[in-house]
Amino acid sequence: MSWSPENLNEHLAAGGLVFVRVAALMLIAPVLGPFELAARWRLAVAVALAVLLTPLAVGRVESPPNTLAAWLAVAGGEALVGLMLGLGVRIMFTGLEVAGGLISQMSGLQLAEVFNPSMGGNVPVFSQLLLLVATAVFLLIGGHRQMIEALLDSFTTVPTGHATFSASAVQGVTTLVANSFALGLRAAVPAVVALLLATLVVGFIGRTLPQLNVMSLGFGINVLTALVAFGVSLGGACWLFQDALGPTILTSLEALRSP
Repeated sequence: MSWSPENLNEHLAAGGLVFVRVAALMLIAPVLGPFELAARWRLAVAVALAVLLTPLAVGRVESPPNTLAAWLAVAGGEALVGLMLGLGVRIMFTGLEVAGGLISQMSGLQLAEVFNPSMGGNVPVFSQLLLLVATAVFLLIGGHRQMIEALLDSFTTVPTGHATFSASAVQGVTTLVANSFALGLRAAVPAVVALLLATLVVGFIGRTLPQLNVMSLGFGINVLTALVAFGVSLGGACWLFQDALGPTILTSLEALRSP
């Protein structure tokens, strides 16, 4: 479609809706989100992507909104699409954060916290390490490119101006949260089992040699066990994260389909 004064309003409406979808993705997506990139860089990336993707949306908007209220209603649906795409991957990182918190709780290191800019607050040291490793894996396997690809596919799944809030979106969020919780548990199981066994051994030692300071001995053994078990199972956690990334993005796209 050519750029002419007759269809200028259609181009502007389509471009604005595309920008809203892209900006919503940039608002919550990991690596590209508000804590990782400065606002000016996120705005520049969002504008560049919107300019590139606007030709895909032109012609799909059957009747461009002619009032502010109508445009805001349609823009809300576009924002939902972008947020859904970014939320799926963000929830995976949250699952790994939960896994690190569980390991820290079991090892007695829950008070050893560091500031995590991607989460905007303090997290346990094991959570921070898992999040950093997951970010590195995410970039190495091209997770950012997969998100952009999913954004491109979303214009086919949900054409511009046709996004609506439906029960499938709620079901999709529920599935993503459940998968994230399962990912966190599977990543934390080796270290948690090792810590439980270490606690059991310390209990036997305390009953056999009551003169020993079990609290001091147990803390040292738990920390050493957590470090060894975490180091051994870290590769498996990365593998689980890599395997779950593709299905998570696919689930986010499927949740956007109207029933």
